[in-house]
Amino acid sequence: MRLRALLETDALGLALLCGEDELDRTVHGVMTTDLRDPSRYLSGGELVLSGLAWRRDAADSEPFVRRLVQAGVAALAAGEAELGAVPEDLVVACARHRLPLFVVHESVAFATVTEHVVRQVSGERAGDLAAVVDRHRRLMTSGPAGGGPDMVLDLLGTDLDLRAWVLSPTGRLIAGSKAGPRLPDDVCVRIAAEHLAAARSGRPGPHRVTLDDRTTYSLFPVRGDGPAAPTVAAAPQPAQAPQTAHGGPGGHGTPPSPEPRDGRDGRETVLSDWLLVVEADAGDWAEERLDLLYGVTQLIVVERDRRNAARTVRRRLAQEVLELVQAGAAPAEVAARLRVAAPVLVPGLGAAPHWQVVVARVEWDDGGAEGGAAAQALLEEILVDPASTGPEQSDRIAVAHTGDEAVALVPLPAVAGAHDGADGRGLLADALLEAIRDPLTAGLDGDGRLTLGVSAAVHSAEGLRGALEEARHARRVAAARPGRVCAAGHHELASHVLLLPFVPDDVRRAFTARLLDPLRDYDRRHRAELIPTLEAFLDCDGSWTRCAARLHLHVNTLRYRVGRIEQLTGRDLSRLEDKLDFFLALRMS
Repeated sequence: MRLRALLETDALGLALLCGEDELDRTVHGVMTTDLRDPSRYLSGGELVLSGLAWRRDAADSEPFVRRLVQAGVAALAAGEAELGAVPEDLVVACARHRLPLFVVHESVAFATVTEHVVRQVSGERAGDLAAVVDRHRRLMTSGPAGGGPDMVLDLLGTDLDLRAWVLSPTGRLIAGSKAGPRLPDDVCVRIAAEHLAAARSGRPGPHRVTLDDRTTYSLFPVRGDGPAAPTVAAAPQPAQAPQTAHGGPGGHGTPPSPEPRDGRDGRETVLSDWLLVVEADAGDWAEERLDLLYGVTQLIVVERDRRNAARTVRRRLAQEVLELVQAGAAPAEVAARLRVAAPVLVPGLGAAPHWQVVVARVEWDDGGAEGGAAAQALLEEILVDPASTGPEQSDRIAVAHTGDEAVALVPLPAVAGAHDGADGRGLLADALLEAIRDPLTAGLDGDGRLTLGVSAAVHSAEGLRGALEEARHARRVAAARPGRVCAAGHHELASHVLLLPFVPDDVRRAFTARLLDPLRDYDRRHRAELIPTLEAFLDCDGSWTRCAARLHLHVNTLRYRVGRIEQLTGRDLSRLEDKLDFFLALRMS
């Protein structure tokens, strides 16, 4: 805005004392100060408001004005509330240095002037940024010259003073302003979980999250169907009910599903949309500012869609290999297809890689739309190194999907040792879900489940069919467990763990009740801790001395407790069969 506009605003009650020829100067900000030398806090272009408390006598005006001019301020506005009329020596000093001087009537608060200037300057800067964003959109649409989402976030930081980041649906950091600090990983995960929960509830955005340090973030989904901004911006979330990481408002019933887009179930898009996170409370933003942020999300969509398109080749390779394996094709034919895939997925690798198969399934409680596409997107996300700051790591992961199931073909050299899920022998099921279990649980809460199975590593086409069946069987083991997000690995298929999930519930309850209920009843009446003693005894392989040391008991006390267990159940803990029964009962309880 220009200084002339300040005089034309009657509500500000400003009068010009000198500097009429300088009224076309542009105001870039506002600062209130009574320091004798405020220059260290000035960056140029400000309207400086002062109550003149710095002035002790007439000699103080000249150096004060000189410092303002050297700092490049646009004008000085002096208040009448403290000292009354503006001293003549200040008017003379400002005229000498060609610094416009306004007087602020005593009935007008500095806060009123500040609020007006900030609102006008922010609106104009947003308009300038909108033009820059539009140019950047055209660049990104025509090619990579635009610089990607990092450049857009840099614009938000420099032009609107907004710190912003782009996250994946599981909370992986995809992009951030180079000038600002990296958003901590735990904060990313918590924000993603809150966003998925809010989006799945059907509440209009932008969603707002306040974390423990009282920092508020506004969350804008990055969607490819055009912004919902015009309608959403006019009715943002009420400021009195922001969503917080402490548990926001609302009950725990089944949430309404988001609207479908492009023929896809809306639940799938929630699990695949990127997220723009802005460190600010958008609850009281003007509609124009919200429109601008939604415009930024559409700019980021261009980059996301380009990177999704780059996955087409890898997805097609995985689909072809999967179809050959399922059709029982000759190993030589599958091997030939793998040789085609290897240079794409593992560029520069001389020898044929080992492969692992990961199977994932997304199922909806209402038996609704097939979840294969959602499972495919989630697998591509899950298999990326969680420490990476961009989606490029997924360039070496091929994922196909059919119906409700997604199948990933993972070359071990691309991931081995890359994160906690790899130990040199390949991916571990539980480690894959460790970092993203909370946000995915929030995204599926109410009506969906994600189950995942991981095969052992194979080094040839002959082993690929077995690896696929192994991963599918492991996924079925995971599906038999409680929880919205579950995984199982190949190592569990050679253990009693494989059998326990498939024991019918009525058999499980009868078996455990017969063995453990007498002990539970006794513990409840006498606080004897027979159940913990039994668990420790079995865990110590029946060793009296090791078990007594673990429980901090005398061996005779331990023998008394074990004798009481045998007396109450009619079993003998020196017999292998009875030990095994107790072990299984504890595992199934």
